[in-house]
Amino acid sequence: MAESAVLPKASSPPAQLHRRKSLLVRMWKARFIYALLLPGVLYFVIYKYIPMLGIVIAFQNYSPFQGFLHSEWVGFHNFALIFESADYGRVLFNTLYLNALQLAFAFPAGIFMALLVNEVRFSAFKRIVQSIVYLPHFVSWIVVVGLVYTFLTTDGFVNALLKALHLPQIDFLTSPGWFMPLILLEGMWKESGWGMIIFLAALAGINPDLYESAVVDGANRWKLMWHITLPALRGTITILLILQVGHVLDTGIEQIILMINSITKDVGTTLDYMVYQKGIIGADFSFSTAFGLFKSIIGLLLIVGANRLAKKVGEEGVF
Repeated sequence: MAESAVLPKASSPPAQLHRRKSLLVRMWKARFIYALLLPGVLYFVIYKYIPMLGIVIAFQNYSPFQGFLHSEWVGFHNFALIFESADYGRVLFNTLYLNALQLAFAFPAGIFMALLVNEVRFSAFKRIVQSIVYLPHFVSWIVVVGLVYTFLTTDGFVNALLKALHLPQIDFLTSPGWFMPLILLEGMWKESGWGMIIFLAALAGINPDLYESAVVDGANRWKLMWHITLPALRGTITILLILQVGHVLDTGIEQIILMINSITKDVGTTLDYMVYQKGIIGADFSFSTAFGLFKSIIGLLLIVGANRLAKKVGEEGVF
């Protein structure tokens, strides 16, 4: 007779109770750490997860007077309207084009600035440069755009300088060809310094012995950067790039609202601005919610895909 298979014994209630008590004991010992964690958890629960209940209006013909419970259910009708819009193709192109410019120029700008600052050997000067470069991150968009208007209007400083040099004046703010470059340059000026700080933090973790050993072997500054500094940044660059890909349909709304006008509307209308026009100005809350849900799903799929691709090429990825 074959020996009977030995089945694993189920955990007895006393054992489960013991594990539960040990978990509670460990949580109590680390209660101050959990107290520090609590504000962040409450923030995400109150402002991120609870509002997700409002996603239901994406499937309704929502009326604020009837509320969630009594508004007409229309299923995926609002999602179909996204693709039936006559301007959808043009708006999608504007969005992807702007994000492509940001990935090609704005994203590497933080890396380039971090590499330059990292080569500075005078600590005091290095700190001053860091402070000056990342301070624009804390300036509001309305101030940034106000400065741009001051410099680039028809009678602004730049056109006055061109006139003094007997060069033709340029309508920067009303020329469709200048809209995307201005949006890109404003974003680079405002956010590149903040990206630089993230990469400098990653560079601070490099073992100085690696540089010393390479110098002994005869490596110059260029080879040090190419063979030690850049490989050390590869993981950080991969993670930030994956997260950036997830926002490929996001362009921000405040900067676009402040910069766009009737002349640049064709080249400046992005998906976020279209949602603002129809959802806020046109009070079509169901359409704007459906559009936001659609963008979130696409962003999630892109992040998952980029993360898997990063792992296939040997990087850690985000998760």
